[in-house]
Amino acid sequence: MQRGNISHLLSVAGQFQAYQVVDIHAKVAGYVRHIYVDIGDRVHAGEVLATLDVPELHAQYRNTRSEALRSQDAITAAEHEVSRAQALHVAVQANYDRLAAAAAQRPGLIAAQELDNARSQADATLEQLNAATAHLAEAREGADAASADQERVGDLEAYTKVIAPLDGVVAWRYADTGVLLQEGTNSETQAMPLIKLAQSGLLRLRVPVPEDAIKYVHIGDVMQIRVDAIDESFSGKVVRFTRNLDLATRTMETEVDVPNPTLAITPGMYANAYLKLAHVDGVLTIPISAVQGSGNTGTVLVLNANNHVEQRTVHVGLRGSTLIEVQSGLHEGDRVVVGDAANYHNGEQISPRPQQEPASDVMHEEGGVTDTQDADGGSK
Repeated sequence: MQRGNISHLLSVAGQFQAYQVVDIHAKVAGYVRHIYVDIGDRVHAGEVLATLDVPELHAQYRNTRSEALRSQDAITAAEHEVSRAQALHVAVQANYDRLAAAAAQRPGLIAAQELDNARSQADATLEQLNAATAHLAEAREGADAASADQERVGDLEAYTKVIAPLDGVVAWRYADTGVLLQEGTNSETQAMPLIKLAQSGLLRLRVPVPEDAIKYVHIGDVMQIRVDAIDESFSGKVVRFTRNLDLATRTMETEVDVPNPTLAITPGMYANAYLKLAHVDGVLTIPISAVQGSGNTGTVLVLNANNHVEQRTVHVGLRGSTLIEVQSGLHEGDRVVVGDAANYHNGEQISPRPQQEPASDVMHEEGGVTDTQDADGGSK
């Protein structure tokens, strides 16, 4: 017997899907002036996919821009009026203050009527200053509203350029030059999208794990993946699963994220994923045919140094397809008899014919696969 590894792998067929698939709509209604992409084209986030022709929106933007300029002119005029009213009020108020001071120092020097007129003029210029200040505030509010309106229409005008929201591949093109697109902001309009964009540089491999294997699925578990369509094998890690059993198939959707920078894998392709259900490393292994009995305890026939047959009781662990783990009862280097134990009896001397058996074993459980190759690309 020798040391080796035993693994149980569950083989399950999975399917690749784009990481994200989005329909790109126009945010404003308009005619397609030019569309720059077609199916299969790779695009990058921020790239212009198409431009729309919306004449009324351009006119509206020019109007709002003119209104914003007029509102700035109104502010300038109101500021000048405030400055004039303030200068006038300061002068008139100073005249009143001078007359009032003289009248206080020398009673009767200034006629009461003259003093009253000066005070009335000061009050009137103050009212004019207050009115001019209020008019300036209104002009500024109007300018803010005009600026906001110009910004709003400017944002809408910017939407005449349809921009890619992410890196991806054009999966479908729905519109051509000249087509009228409805705005895609209202779910009640059934607006036609411009293109369908698939994020294919990163794929989701969706694997339906059978009910009896769900307990072995954990975030971070490594899966071996075989894609026959491109003749490639690689490994990936479980990144998410639904934690919910599909009642129709009795399986749980499990996902592995697979980088696809060269787009060698096309969404929709099948793959075989291999989930490790159990594994032991560096254990003593012997052929299953050498063990008599079932369960965790059995007997084996061992040859001693004189080639005499001895029967021993062993405690076994994980079973593979051809090998079994021996946990106790044997030592590394012991020679075991392979075959029907009924052909031998305890103490019998025999002439052995040594056979070199593999030290490691992998047992595959089929959960539904799409080919007849294992995770390393070899035949099963």
